[in-house]
Amino acid sequence: MKIAMIGSGAAGSVFASYLRKGGAEEVWLVDPNKAHMDKVARDGMIFRNPDGEFHVTGFKTAYSAEEVGVADIVILMVKATITELALKGAMCCVGPETVVATLQNGLGNEEVVKKLVPEDRVMYGCGNMGTELPEPGVCVAKPSAGTENMYFGACVKNELTDRAGKYLEEKFAAGGLLPHFYEDVRPKVWRKATSNSGFNTVCAVLRLKIKEVYDDPEGVELVWSVWREASDVAAALGIPGIWEYMQEEMPRIVKGLGDYYPSMAQDTQAHRQTEVDSLTGAISMFGRKVGIPTPTCDILTREIKAIQANYERQY
Repeated sequence: MKIAMIGSGAAGSVFASYLRKGGAEEVWLVDPNKAHMDKVARDGMIFRNPDGEFHVTGFKTAYSAEEVGVADIVILMVKATITELALKGAMCCVGPETVVATLQNGLGNEEVVKKLVPEDRVMYGCGNMGTELPEPGVCVAKPSAGTENMYFGACVKNELTDRAGKYLEEKFAAGGLLPHFYEDVRPKVWRKATSNSGFNTVCAVLRLKIKEVYDDPEGVELVWSVWREASDVAAALGIPGIWEYMQEEMPRIVKGLGDYYPSMAQDTQAHRQTEVDSLTGAISMFGRKVGIPTPTCDILTREIKAIQANYERQY
């Protein structure tokens, strides 16, 4: 199959490397980062993961999707803030039997894709791993050990999505991951997005690390409020068990990531646009759809948007 990876920064390069290492026949990396694309085109990718360092070759590269042509599978790995813009630019890769998969973090990415692609050709999911791009032509994967680290499913099960999903599952597994193509991937996606939404947004607003938020009674209560609203919305969507999962997740997060500014806090520190619309903003959006109030998520989302709209004015 022909795969186009739209957005080939750290995560896109890592996912593509697992696929290519696993035997995917034709993998295109698409990214405007000229130095990275040129290095991979010339020398291949140096791919580091817990199993070692690998020289992965055979990629095709492009600065824009216009150079790629129609693909069997288009994978979106751009920042969630530009998903719709990037997909519009990649529609030249989407034919009548192309499956478009978003493997981006957060909630609601598939809803954006469905604006442009029929839902019976849309897949979504996520990878459970850290990724880095330390220099052009070099990517690093830090997957969770001994546990499922790539999961995805189709919006509508049919022959096309089954074929694409099973192909990705096979190639990711052969490349060294523990993937799963789910009949219903929503519980997995909501678990991860709920976990991210709490500390990401609260740490960004309070300018604190995870353990510092946890140790503050008001701060940790904000996290619990986000998680409660997310679990209520998920339950209304027919996805049970999120609240119970978060009770188990809290000590794992604090122990493993306590001395860490999550990505949204890093974005606000660096005066970058955040992915709040795919975290608390998405919980609010789904809440409106199912009639579940989400006051904490609403306010935190507005706060983050106000912060990022006024970086140059802040003391």
